[in-house]
Amino acid sequence: MVTGHPRAAAGQGMRVLLASEPGAAERPNEDFAAAVPGAVVLLDGAGYVPDSGTGCGHGVAWYARTLGGLLAAGACDDQVPLPDLLSRGIEQVSVMHAGTCDLRHPATPSGTVIIVRERGGTLEYLVLCDSVLLLLRRAGEPSAITDTQLEETTTRLRPAASLPAGTPEYDAAWRAYAQRVEAARNQPGGFWVAAADPSAAAHAVTGAEPLAALSAVALLSDGASRLADRFQLATWAEIGASLTGEGPAGLIQRVRVAEAGDPRGERWPRSKIYDDATAVLWTMAAGPEAPEGHRA
Repeated sequence: MVTGHPRAAAGQGMRVLLASEPGAAERPNEDFAAAVPGAVVLLDGAGYVPDSGTGCGHGVAWYARTLGGLLAAGACDDQVPLPDLLSRGIEQVSVMHAGTCDLRHPATPSGTVIIVRERGGTLEYLVLCDSVLLLLRRAGEPSAITDTQLEETTTRLRPAASLPAGTPEYDAAWRAYAQRVEAARNQPGGFWVAAADPSAAAHAVTGAEPLAALSAVALLSDGASRLADRFQLATWAEIGASLTGEGPAGLIQRVRVAEAGDPRGERWPRSKIYDDATAVLWTMAAGPEAPEGHRA
């Protein structure tokens, strides 16, 4: 028996390109992305390891992959609202390691979340924290959808840009900054991210768009979106053109070139000189063909 709403692209499949690259070869990639029939998810694992540890023996990459896998599987049931799907996923992961880890630790592993899903003739979306959902329209400018609470918090807490990069003072300021940001996580007046508290899902940005109005959608971790929102080297329209022309891998390569041109973080002060970067391009079935590559 088939339940739920028919997929808008029924019988035509999905056309998805995905690229993901760690910020450093010696560190695990803490991003996660997956495509399933009618839906795509992206998570950007978040957190840092303070002197007191994280209270968790699994790590940020494990958290992003575990929650991401549950969300990808659950997204196939379009009768479950996306905030409920995320809330349940957070709770399930918490149960998995509550017996071995201290989930009350302020630095317990966490992650940003994007979920997009076809339902009838619409595209439903959920965005929690600072990853970017880019809606590429058949007519008019693209729309970048993100949760601005983290940016507002980090702008308020970010160290003074006048500190010389590479000095002990600079490093100490960024460590103190990371601690202040973690203290504001999942707190009133701060920002919300998927961690151990299922209620964070209620703070996500949600909405829906007519599928017929969209040529494609892109999901970007902040390591991939920084070319536009952090470095301001491209508009969102130019990001969309890069994705549809060069593909996600081409966009990430452009980000790496920009990062390499500022190796000490002097032009663009940032805690990670090279960040994990993930980009997913989902071309709508009736739209123009995606660049050649792997398809889901």
